[in-house]
Amino acid sequence: MKLAVLVDNATLTDRYFLAEPGLSIHIEDGGTRFLFDAGYSGIFVANAQKMGIDLLRVDDVVISHGHLDHTWGLDALLRLHTEAIFEGRERVEPAFIAHPDAFLTRSCNGVGEIGCHLSVEELFRHGNVLLTPASLWLTENLVFLGEIERRFEFERAPPCGYVYTPDGIRDDTVLDDTALACKTAEGLVIVTGCSHSGICSIVEQAREVCNEDRVADVIGGFHLLDAPPEQIEGILDYFAEVRPAALHPCHCTDLAAKIALARVANVRETGVGLRLGYG
Repeated sequence: MKLAVLVDNATLTDRYFLAEPGLSIHIEDGGTRFLFDAGYSGIFVANAQKMGIDLLRVDDVVISHGHLDHTWGLDALLRLHTEAIFEGRERVEPAFIAHPDAFLTRSCNGVGEIGCHLSVEELFRHGNVLLTPASLWLTENLVFLGEIERRFEFERAPPCGYVYTPDGIRDDTVLDDTALACKTAEGLVIVTGCSHSGICSIVEQAREVCNEDRVADVIGGFHLLDAPPEQIEGILDYFAEVRPAALHPCHCTDLAAKIALARVANVRETGVGLRLGYG
């Protein structure tokens, strides 16, 4: 398994990429290529080009959840494919994989739309769309974790605005928040978007789905911004027990949380331009 960070809130030092509050990660497992989230704008396209990554060869686009900082960049990906068709360039028609709630309208703090502004019907014009709340094996080793069971009281968070469903408006607890897990020789590599469902709950579900207790790495957003002390302490206790070989917290994880995590785990720098490989 190999991965490359295409969008994050920061770039690696002396690496001349673009950054924004968002996330996008390119993943290769065997001969299959994935784009995990698409950031807020189109900067992942320029960053991928600088890194020598051909986004026209991505097989599956996996959406961690429907918020704008993970989905609004899909426009740029669709434009890239549309232009390739006009120019007669080779491309792979991607499949789009997400939880069924990922494309619902969302609002928060007076902002009328913080969710994906593309509908499922529009995406179907550009490739197959697979929406499932269940876990789904994408390769022999890589799994889409599906809807995450919220297992730990210390990770409970207030609703993130409102979500507009066919059955009416309800508090948005971001039920669509999910992640990927890959089985490697060193243990599980878990790739998260924002971890609204709780970083510990995600890791625990990955261990359960993959029948593997060892955690080699967790990379992505941990949703720890001004987190209350009881949440931080619960997370530290959990990781002290799990003992991951490394953590790469980024995106929606603040400095205080990273410093705290470093008390119990090997926290490593993350940013646009980072490449990681696992056996």
